[in-house]
Amino acid sequence: MKLKKALMILLTGFVAVSLVGCQSNQDNASQKEEQPQTTDTSKGLGKTLVVYYSATGNTENVAKIIAEKTNGQLFKIEPKDTYSGDDLDWTNENSRVTREYENESERNVELVSTNVDDWNTYETVFIGYPIWWSITAWPVDNFVKNNDFTGKKVIPFCTSSSSSFGESGELLSKMAGTGDWQEGKRFSSGASSTDIQEWLDELK
Repeated sequence: MKLKKALMILLTGFVAVSLVGCQSNQDNASQKEEQPQTTDTSKGLGKTLVVYYSATGNTENVAKIIAEKTNGQLFKIEPKDTYSGDDLDWTNENSRVTREYENESERNVELVSTNVDDWNTYETVFIGYPIWWSITAWPVDNFVKNNDFTGKKVIPFCTSSSSSFGESGELLSKMAGTGDWQEGKRFSSGASSTDIQEWLDELK
């Protein structure tokens, strides 16, 4: 009887230890599942700069997400004479953007600055802009014209509620005359962080 009782005690202890071990393994597995999966998109891009012009904030939102996910620096293209809400009313034939669209000579938009600190150290440059009348918003033009992209990978992106990417990236590449320009990407006005991450993963 004593032997039987001893065996019962040992068996009970073994079962208890096994249950504790299983619970611990389950907890560890659960913790691993709960940890967010992050992707280091900066690999393969080198030191990254995200240049953008944003008229209403949509392009700026995308640019900030790209900079965050690539560990990149931001550079905002700013016209000296900023565009007001009325200026941007493309449905008004007398608005500033409409006049500039109809008269190409008026698209020479003076910028606050086109100089980027440590420009020569950047290996990859993203350039973002809204689409105006199926082309790049022209405040971007003088930034592209005034910088030498030699030795840099240049990746354009745009935001638009309905227009396609079109030839905007190709036209910028011709305007620049230098740099290794890549195929660009159009994002909707309300692009999500997931949409942007998927695109960046494709670039790798």
